[in-house]
Amino acid sequence: MTEDENRLIRESWAHVMPIADTAASLFYDHLFTIDPSVRPLFANADMAAQRGKLVQALDLVVTSLDDLDGILEALRDLGRRHVDYGVTATHYGSVGAAFLWTLEAGLGDAWTEETGAAWARAYGLIAEVMQETEAAAV
Repeated sequence: MTEDENRLIRESWAHVMPIADTAASLFYDHLFTIDPSVRPLFANADMAAQRGKLVQALDLVVTSLDDLDGILEALRDLGRRHVDYGVTATHYGSVGAAFLWTLEAGLGDAWTEETGAAWARAYGLIAEVMQETEAAAV
């Protein structure tokens, strides 16, 4: 990740945090709409708690942008847990699409192509680490 990408992510995340629970609700609603196969994975989930976990995980990534190597083990652990939940490689594409859609919808005029590209790159790196863990678990 470049310094400029990190800056764009941090600046946009600062706009998301005041509406974090609403953004997380939008994310899950959109995810379930574009990929109904994901919904059963959350059948027993407390969605309020799940939204909080999502925001917490994203905040960890944003605050760790200058040292992503420092959170690799946490991402690997998250990947292992997602395998246990039934997440497959296909789901990562749906999650990424829903995530970027949510950011664009939530940020409004603060959303730019550059911001989108920075978030897409960050999500791609995270998903790659988590999927490598998934592949190793199979």
